[in-house]
Amino acid sequence: MTDILFIKTSSLGDVIHHMPALTEARAALPSARFAWLVEEAFAPLVRLHPAVDEVILVAWRRWRKSPAAPATAVEIARAFRAIRARRYDVAIDTQGLLRTGLMVKAARGVRHGYDMTSVRERLASAFYDVRHPVGRTLHAVERNRVLTGLALGYTPQGEPDFGLDRAQLRDAGARPYAVLLHATARPEKEWPVAHWIALGTAIAARGIDVVLPWGTAPERARSEQIAAALPAARVPERAPLDQVARLIAGAQSVIGVDTGLLHLAAALGVPLVAIFAGSKPALTAPVGKGPLVTLGAQGAPPSVADVDEALRDVLG
Repeated sequence: MTDILFIKTSSLGDVIHHMPALTEARAALPSARFAWLVEEAFAPLVRLHPAVDEVILVAWRRWRKSPAAPATAVEIARAFRAIRARRYDVAIDTQGLLRTGLMVKAARGVRHGYDMTSVRERLASAFYDVRHPVGRTLHAVERNRVLTGLALGYTPQGEPDFGLDRAQLRDAGARPYAVLLHATARPEKEWPVAHWIALGTAIAARGIDVVLPWGTAPERARSEQIAAALPAARVPERAPLDQVARLIAGAQSVIGVDTGLLHLAAALGVPLVAIFAGSKPALTAPVGKGPLVTLGAQGAPPSVADVDEALRDVLG
């Protein structure tokens, strides 16, 4: 049996963008054993992928908040022991950061990653045994697929398959609802609250509820502000990502800015409208098999009317 370790720790969008590479690797190497090193918050989602045999946890986001704490040192040591616990035939760092380079260096096996012209942080390339050229202008999904194929000896083909089954996750008996994804870590990616209220009002007028998930306290306040202005809206409690995936899988539609949950909706094939305002669609537009429309561009967000029209289109 071939043992393979993937290192893609974060962020949510990056983790989702790596899933088609794993699906393809399973098809190319059906008897292989796949481990995935990932941030603890994203582990529930990674475990939904049927090709994952083992999940190894890191907590970099917590560790960097208290690097000198004794508990942090204990957790870091435990994580690196877990990385070294098994000898891998191949270890692939598809993240390309200095910190993930250090993690792959700890792995026992042949280490693969991007070459210095392709990697996100040049120093990371020093930790790889084999370095591969992968175009930086490729979409993030394709970069993952190409690097994985080069490391494992096959050529990616066909449309990306994220390995997630919407039918298994959704509650088919639920009242129709739309999920509005307004939350993003970068302010320049946001769409104005007034626009969300106008769009939510149009959706509610069609007899469809609105659901507004959130991840941080400011995002929750924004969700509640939008919900308070709508006739049929709810703000769910914060939940692990596998439960969030089920929420999104059951939606009639999803409308969102460029954020990780938007890419999860695309991966699940939910009818989707993507709103771009502060990032480049060519590099990170959602990819999936369901009906989807991407609107806007960096510095040029779409209007409410454009988004509402696109939503009608994806719903047929």
